[in-house]
Amino acid sequence: MDDINRNAPVLTDLGPRDPDPDTGLEWWRGKVMYQIYPRSFMDSNGDGIGDLNGITAKLGYVADLGVEGIWISPFFTSPMKDFGYDVADYWDVDPVFGTLQDFDRLVATAHDLGLKVIIDQVYSHTSDQHPWFTESREDATNPKADWYVWHDPKPDGTPPNNWLSAFGGPAWTWDGRRRKYYLHNFLASQPDLNLHNPEVQDALIDVMRFWLERGVDGFRLDAINLGMHDPKLRDNPPVPDDGGPIIKPYYMQQHKWNLSHDDMPEFLTRLRTAADAYGAVFTVAEIGGVDVRPVQMAYTSEDRHLSAAYSFEFLSPVMPTAEQIAESLDPWPDDPLEGWPAWAFSNHDAERIANRWNGGELDPAWARLMGLILLSLRGNIFLYQGEELGLPQAHVPFERLQDPEALANWPNTMGRDGARTPMPWVADHPLGGFSSAEPWLPMDPHHLPLAVAAQEDDPDSLLHWTRRLVALRHASPALLSGTMRFLDAPKGVLAILRESVDESIVGVFNIGEDAVAWTPPDLEIGEVLAAVAPAGSPAHAGARDQAPSGDIPEVQGAVSSPLPPAAGYLARCTVSESGS
Repeated sequence: MDDINRNAPVLTDLGPRDPDPDTGLEWWRGKVMYQIYPRSFMDSNGDGIGDLNGITAKLGYVADLGVEGIWISPFFTSPMKDFGYDVADYWDVDPVFGTLQDFDRLVATAHDLGLKVIIDQVYSHTSDQHPWFTESREDATNPKADWYVWHDPKPDGTPPNNWLSAFGGPAWTWDGRRRKYYLHNFLASQPDLNLHNPEVQDALIDVMRFWLERGVDGFRLDAINLGMHDPKLRDNPPVPDDGGPIIKPYYMQQHKWNLSHDDMPEFLTRLRTAADAYGAVFTVAEIGGVDVRPVQMAYTSEDRHLSAAYSFEFLSPVMPTAEQIAESLDPWPDDPLEGWPAWAFSNHDAERIANRWNGGELDPAWARLMGLILLSLRGNIFLYQGEELGLPQAHVPFERLQDPEALANWPNTMGRDGARTPMPWVADHPLGGFSSAEPWLPMDPHHLPLAVAAQEDDPDSLLHWTRRLVALRHASPALLSGTMRFLDAPKGVLAILRESVDESIVGVFNIGEDAVAWTPPDLEIGEVLAAVAPAGSPAHAGARDQAPSGDIPEVQGAVSSPLPPAAGYLARCTVSESGS
């Protein structure tokens, strides 16, 4: 299979990856990308599962958002134990999603619409059905014997150490054929690759080249800091007991030795060197764990590693305070060569932001404010499908659950299925126009009034608001790549100053519980670019309906009156000498 796919026809047009003509920056720097979870985006063939042709059919909608590109979650051949993150063939498309030719058409259509194409790559592990693992488990002398992490048991027959799987239980499973334990940080059907092995690195670089030659513009590297383990297999230390409830044993360990190995940046340098032969390729790392800022910076520093990295700090179920958000963002240096972040408030692994940080309530002003904050941050921005519609977390009954994490930990966790339900395209069909057949996950009826068609017809909708914010960001040098510093502000208020050579923009966002009468000192507030406030608040009349364009009047209500909770604004400003 590998040999057949390696020799498949490739695209001759790799797509333009020139620097941005307006800023001179790399085409990806600071831009907004749109994540597509293919199983749930659009079904083109009536089997209840989204597919590549469904994505292609809706690329015009994505292009109208104004985003720079799309990130497509895995569509490779897979037994789907973890819905594509268990890859059985890196070189081919799973039949449920289509064919390589379907993918080629998707890339060509995207490029015709001015969209870049970013795809997931899962380099930390494979499926246990991958031919590499099939060969590796046969014996200790075959050519791929050291392509996975194998180890003898302890004298008492137990696993080599105390490492735990993120999905529950030990991170080791006994294999009767090899007569050793193999490592898996996720499901037992997802054995970890041994990225310490140069041959494994070579094979993965070949995979990357294969997709680049098909016209792909970049990669999101899944769980990449789990790709290298401590060769000494030292036990992870426990997390100090804080008296809180035990959610699952995995969180009771400090994952010191099974992730973020010091040798990983050198492998990333090899990836970058190979990618550079294809022009400016965008690469972004997913970094799991706690206190990961040094890892993110190490993976993106200098001009020889990855483009960007993001973590899960804004994907957690607990709403951070304004002060905590500032603490998370502030350490990033102004020099991109010292590291470049990426930010997401929602994705396929987290509860949707529309009601995650708002006590479970669906508040249109809150959804708008979250979009305003996200699109103001320094770094690359990822929007997850449906986030532009304000979709809340869907309810999935137990009997319809698919997520292995949810099934293993029910009812302590609701899992990830509620963020993966089908995209609603129209409101007047029980399946939302996603499919003509019952979908693999149910369409939440609460999503139907928020469908794309309904919001297209409403100029005040969150969809149109998101389009305006994306346009504002992409037209602003300060928001794309300018410096960011945090202003001292009252409790509950997040205040940032974004500056480039020719532009200064201040953002003030009230994510607290009380109204706050405050304006940033040492700044002269000018044109308000975008503002939001809850319906019925004193600021609402001035804030609503404002679009980021050059002729917006100042929204005096949002700036001068007490700023209510779930309200905020972006405005041009002049910095006084005392404030600079």
